[in-house]
Amino acid sequence: MDENRLEGAAREIGGKAEEGVGRLAGNARLQAEGAISQAAGRAQNLYGQTADTARQTATTLDSWFRNAVEEQPYAVAMAVLAAGWLLGRLHRPL
Repeated sequence: MDENRLEGAAREIGGKAEEGVGRLAGNARLQAEGAISQAAGRAQNLYGQTADTARQTATTLDSWFRNAVEEQPYAVAMAVLAAGWLLGRLHRPL
């Protein structure tokens, strides 16, 4: 789990508490600061979730590619050569 998820969740909870105290005290500034902390905590938590998902996807893709190279090396080599040839032909007319 990414540390941004934990920090974001803590920041969001702190912002909710701050907003609640501001509402009880009738302090609009404290309420607004709490709402801002909540939004920042939510954004940081979302960033952490995105980082976790990207890390997991990269690991899955890496293991799939390694498995494909080990099991079918000639097919992978042909696919890479074909992709390179196509990319080389992109800047020239056929």
